[in-house]
Amino acid sequence: MNEIESKLKQKDVRPTAMRMLIYKFMAEKEAAQALTDVELAFTNADRTTVYRTLKTFEEKGIVHQIDDGTGVLKYALCEPGCRCDIDRDLHLHFHCNSCDKTICLTEHKIPHINLPQGFIAEDANLVVKGICDACSSY
Repeated sequence: MNEIESKLKQKDVRPTAMRMLIYKFMAEKEAAQALTDVELAFTNADRTTVYRTLKTFEEKGIVHQIDDGTGVLKYALCEPGCRCDIDRDLHLHFHCNSCDKTICLTEHKIPHINLPQGFIAEDANLVVKGICDACSSY
């Protein structure tokens, strides 16, 4: 059994050929990918299959969705051990205004926010916008 197949099975996802290809595609990207980016990479695949694969990955904690303020939701692989737990797994995202890439900065965690009594957090997203290291010539 290969590494991708093993990772999918650990998350209770049946490792079909398309799911393994999409996982491999996502793993090879340094930036988050929009649904259309994934669809364009697999032009011979049914669009519904690609969408359902990403939704299954999201439900099983394989990818997380990023709203970077561009109006297009992006997807990125979760880091190992992530359960997308709002209290300890959320991290900073960076959107480059120059190259339009959205990058997970997994080493920079979003601190726990104490909400007033009666408020229940279901999601949190912190996006910093600016110029990435590649575009700023560092």
